[in-house]
Amino acid sequence: MKVDGKDMRPIWFDLTSKTVQVIDQRALPHKLIIKNLNTVDDTIYAIKEMVVRGAPLIGATGAFGVYISLVQKDNKGADNEYLVSECKRLKNARPTAMNLFWGVDRVLSAALQHEPYEKRVKAALDEALAITEEEAINCRKIGEYGMPIIEGISRKKNGEPVNILTHCNAGWLACIEYGTATAPIYTAFDNNINVHVWVDETRPLNQGSRLTAWELGKYGVNHTIITDNAGGHIMQHGMVDLVIVGTDRTTRAGDAANKIGTYLKALAAKDNDIPFYVALPSSTFDWDITDGIADIPIEERDPDEIRYVQGLFNGKIEKMLVPPLDSNAANHAFDVTPARLITGFITEKGVCRANQQDIMSLFPDKKK
Repeated sequence: MKVDGKDMRPIWFDLTSKTVQVIDQRALPHKLIIKNLNTVDDTIYAIKEMVVRGAPLIGATGAFGVYISLVQKDNKGADNEYLVSECKRLKNARPTAMNLFWGVDRVLSAALQHEPYEKRVKAALDEALAITEEEAINCRKIGEYGMPIIEGISRKKNGEPVNILTHCNAGWLACIEYGTATAPIYTAFDNNINVHVWVDETRPLNQGSRLTAWELGKYGVNHTIITDNAGGHIMQHGMVDLVIVGTDRTTRAGDAANKIGTYLKALAAKDNDIPFYVALPSSTFDWDITDGIADIPIEERDPDEIRYVQGLFNGKIEKMLVPPLDSNAANHAFDVTPARLITGFITEKGVCRANQQDIMSLFPDKKK
């Protein structure tokens, strides 16, 4: 995607320095900071502290982390025990996003097929690069399959703006290119379909108002930031035509875990008969579970993310305390939207209903 006319991704491999580089998303939208990932500890920190975030990007970062483990200072060459141990540390960086485990395991498997150290390093890097490109392609396909949904609403509205509500950031910053939830929006925009996006601020870290709004603005898409709690109100008053969100882990039966607050949007959409779609690449499915509420681990993050807000003050990014210092806070990062509230999934293989039969018809190779 383009930022001020320059092609950018949230993660890339710099051929000159042979270093993995990422955009530090904590500083956006006020500063564009690039960080190097030189060690596994750097990579784990980036994932844990949300320097990088979003399921597909976390997966790609974990994938590069396996390569980094092989080339970091004091690595142990082609020692299998060391490599497996470093991969376990990478996978423990965050518990909810399925893509992290998928990306790490895929690169680990590729690396272990080679005994000579140099071949192992090359296999790990090649696989990490392949994952990155595949996820970008998958997101482009999500856009292509999702656009007809927006186009159909546009026809019914005789070209009036299609009002789409999204939650958190499921854009290119989270996904290498295009995004998941935003991919159909960008594709529709590129095809001259009149779209307007309601952007939930997405407390506590404001990924919507900081990141999604920044992305859409850079691309030229008409958008409006709203408080998280305004979603139900604008749905009641006919101001939302469609909801599209992303997901961090989705079961084979159709339950989807996403940023906290998504479940409430799904309930409001259901009550107001508004289509509610979840956009995701196949790497986000957890093919081994069917009950999302029982089986998807929900990350609980540092309560200070709730206690403090971040913004630009006198040219500096500052944090400000909001509640009483001695008040307790709980910071659940995700919730699970049951399949019954989801109109359908938009994937790189097509659109399907949120049930096991339809999901598996798109991905027959995943049947047990």
